[in-house]
Amino acid sequence: MNRTVYSIDGKELRKIDLDETVFGLPINEDVIWYAINNELANKRQGNASTKDRGEVHGSNAKPFKQKGTGRARRGDKKSPIMVGGGVIFGPKPRDFSYSIPKKAKRLAIKSILSLKVQSDTLKIVEDFSVDSGKTKDLAGLLQNFGDPERTVLILKDDDPKVKRAAANIPWLSYLSYKRLRAHDLFYGRRVLLLETAAKNLNDFYGPKAAAEEAVQ
Repeated sequence: MNRTVYSIDGKELRKIDLDETVFGLPINEDVIWYAINNELANKRQGNASTKDRGEVHGSNAKPFKQKGTGRARRGDKKSPIMVGGGVIFGPKPRDFSYSIPKKAKRLAIKSILSLKVQSDTLKIVEDFSVDSGKTKDLAGLLQNFGDPERTVLILKDDDPKVKRAAANIPWLSYLSYKRLRAHDLFYGRRVLLLETAAKNLNDFYGPKAAAEEAVQ
């Protein structure tokens, strides 16, 4: 599969070969949904908490006597049906995280990359950096690829200058080719893939890597 490599000015430079087993797969919607929900669950803090009747501070005494008042019988003030009482079956701190098979994660990423290629929302850009580390320099560069919209920039390495410049752009997410997130990648309306990162993805998710993983 041949795709065009663009310069930082948005002009066509050359062609690059993309691995069909990474960028040309049939779209597996089920595994994409599975991976995205796993990421969202793992991000949950799970610290919501309520008090049951045994934890609410208050007296154990009856608010009034059992008989003779004409009112319904009543226990202590901590009863869940009293204002300020405990909560029935309320949330408690818990861990929502869980793991999914590594093969499922890899298949989800490859399916999303293939989806972006098929929908023509993935562009390969020549390698660049932002030497100044300034947000305005990176934002100006990205404007060469269209109006600002939800964009994912896939880096060839952990470039601190690019990360510093991208931190203050609300519509931009930056990812390393080795640590792609299914949620960000799927919901990105535009994916900019650095040329070296594209070559690295061919190796990182290609058949050779899959064979080595199977041996392990």
